[in-house]
Amino acid sequence: MDTELVEIRDFLARHAPFDALPRATLDRLPARLEVRYFRRGSQILGIGQDTDAMFVLRSGAVDIRDRNGDLVERAESGTSFAMSPLLQGAPSAYEFTAIEDSLALAVPAKVFLDLCADEPAAKAFFDRRHRQRMSQALVSSQLGERTGPGLKTQARDLLRRPPETASAAVSIREAAETMRRRGVSSLVLMDERRGTAADAGGLIGIVTDRDLRNRVLAEGRDPSQPVSHIMTPDPVTGSVDALAFELLMVMVDRNIHHLPIVDGDQVVGVVTSTDLMRLENANPIYLVGDVHKAAALDDLVAFSRRLPQVVQQLVDEAAAPDDIGRVATAVGDAIGRRLLELAEAGLGAPPVPYCWVVMGSQARLEQALGSDQDHALILSDDATAEHDDYFRALAATVSDGLAACGYGYCSGEAMATNPKWRQSVTHWRRTYSAWFKTPDPDAVLGTGIFFDMRALYGDADLCRVVQEHVRTQAPHQPAFLAHLAKRALENQPPLGFFRGFVLERAGEHVATLNLKHKGIGPIVDLARVHALATGAAQLNTQARLRAAAAAGRLNADTAAELSGALEFIGRVRLRHQGRQVRAGSDPDNYVSPEELTSFEKRHLRDAFQIVKHAQGVLAQSYPLHYMS
Repeated sequence: MDTELVEIRDFLARHAPFDALPRATLDRLPARLEVRYFRRGSQILGIGQDTDAMFVLRSGAVDIRDRNGDLVERAESGTSFAMSPLLQGAPSAYEFTAIEDSLALAVPAKVFLDLCADEPAAKAFFDRRHRQRMSQALVSSQLGERTGPGLKTQARDLLRRPPETASAAVSIREAAETMRRRGVSSLVLMDERRGTAADAGGLIGIVTDRDLRNRVLAEGRDPSQPVSHIMTPDPVTGSVDALAFELLMVMVDRNIHHLPIVDGDQVVGVVTSTDLMRLENANPIYLVGDVHKAAALDDLVAFSRRLPQVVQQLVDEAAAPDDIGRVATAVGDAIGRRLLELAEAGLGAPPVPYCWVVMGSQARLEQALGSDQDHALILSDDATAEHDDYFRALAATVSDGLAACGYGYCSGEAMATNPKWRQSVTHWRRTYSAWFKTPDPDAVLGTGIFFDMRALYGDADLCRVVQEHVRTQAPHQPAFLAHLAKRALENQPPLGFFRGFVLERAGEHVATLNLKHKGIGPIVDLARVHALATGAAQLNTQARLRAAAAAGRLNADTAAELSGALEFIGRVRLRHQGRQVRAGSDPDNYVSPEELTSFEKRHLRDAFQIVKHAQGVLAQSYPLHYMS
C-alpha cells in the first residue's frame, strides 16, 4: 500500500464508524475512494439533488443547512455527510456548503452501500447519524419559526421596576397603604431576620390586591392583624433568565397572577399576568381564572370555547407541543374540577371520600384540541352499595358537563359513568392484579390508558395507593409486559413500502394521516411499556422516555430520537389544528398529505422510521413470537 493510501487508512481509523471496521476491510477501502477538493463558498450538494457518493471530511469545514436555510450542523474533520440520500433512495434534504477550502474523501455509492450491507455496525452508525440530523433540523426549524419576541421574551426584559417589599411583621393596613402609595398590585414580604430587603433567602410571602379583597374585606378581618396572616407563604418564584412562556406555564399551573423573579440571591421584580397579557392576545391564565369562577355550566361552556384560540396563539408562537399540551391540560383540569365542585354543590357532600382520576392524554398532560374524556372514580373502602346512587349521579353530571364543554364521550366507555370504573381502592387493586396475572390479549388492548392515571379532585391519597400498587407490581409481571409490548408493536406508524404514507382507507377521513393514533400513539405505547417495566412514576411521555434512558432501559440516542420524533409529529398535528381553528372548523387529528410541506413530509417519514426502529428494539426484549 503506497504512502498516500496508508495516510487515508490511518485517518479513517481515527473516526467512527471506520474505527470499528475489521482490519482487512479498512485496508481495502482507501483504494476505492476519491479525493475531492471544494473551494470556500462552493456548494457540495444542494437540496433536491442526487449524489453519487457519501463524503468524509478530511480537512476544512462544511455547513449543513435545511431548506429554510437554518444551520443543522457544522461538519469538521472526520465527519461523514450526505449519506442520507443513498440510505433513503431520495434526493438530498439538506444543502452542503464548504465554508473553508476543504478536502473530502468521496465514498462512491456502490462502495458505501456494499459497506453498509457487509458491516451492520457501520450501517447502524449511518442510520443513527441520519436520525440525529433529522432531530437537529427539527430544532433549527422551531427556532426559525418565530416572527416576534412574544413568549420567547426573557423575564428580565419584562421587569419595569424593582420589587416593592415590606416586612412580614407589618399590619394588613400598613401593607395596603404601602401598595396604594406605591401604585402596585402586590407586595413582596420579607423575613428580615433571614436576609436583606431584597434577599431571596429572606422571601417569606407575597400579598396581592386580590388577597386584600378576598381574605380581608370579604371575611371582615381586623386590618390591624399582621399581614403574614393573609399572605401566600413561600411563593413560587421564576428565574430572571426564564422565558415568558416558562413563567406562563407556572402561573397557569398554579392559577396565580403574580410571580416574584429572582436573580441568584436577589428578588429583582414581580411579573404579573398583565405583563404577559401585553405579549399575547389569548392568555390561558385568564381563561383558567375565569373557569375557577364559573357559576354554572353555561359559563363553563362559554369559557371552554376560548381554548382553541389559546392553542392557536401558542402554535403561532412556536411553543413546544409538550408545553402546549400542558396548557391545554391545565384548562381541561380546571373545567373538570369546577364541574365537580358544582356537582357537589347540587348533590350535597359526598357520603364517603373519593378521588376523581383522569386517564390517557389528560393524565399525561398531553391534551390537544378535540380530546375526548377518560376518567374514573376511586372510592374509599368505606363505600357501600347504597352510596352508588350518589356517585352515579356525580359521574353523569360531570361527564355530561364535559361533553357540553367540547370533550366528547369516550367511545370505549372508559368513564366514571361505567360501573366497572367506579370502584373502591381494594377493588381497583384487585383489578390491576388480575390484569397482571392473567393478561388476556383482548383485555390488554383496552387497558393501556388505565396505566396513565392522575388524581384530579378529591382525596388524592386514594389514587396514590392504587398507583403505588401498579408501580411496584408491574416490573415483576413479564407475561403482562410481553402482551403490552405486543400491543405496542401492533400499533405501527403509517409508513409503507418505499417510505410511502399509509393513509386511512375508508370513512369520513379517508386518504388522511391519523397523527394521533398512528403517529403519536405508537410512541406513547412504547414509553408506557418502558415505564411499567422499570417501575417509573412518570406519566408524561417525554418524561417517561428520559426515565427509560436514565434506567438503562432505552439507549440514550434512541430515547432522544423518539423524543424528537414525538415533538415533530406533535408540531405538525398542532399546526393542522391551528389551521382548522382559523377556518372555523372543528379541530381533529387527520391530516391530508396535500396540506403538508415537502419539509414536513420528509421529516414525518424520518420520524415514523425512528418509531419503527424503536419498535424493533422493543421486540427483541420480549419473546413475542410465542404469543398468539
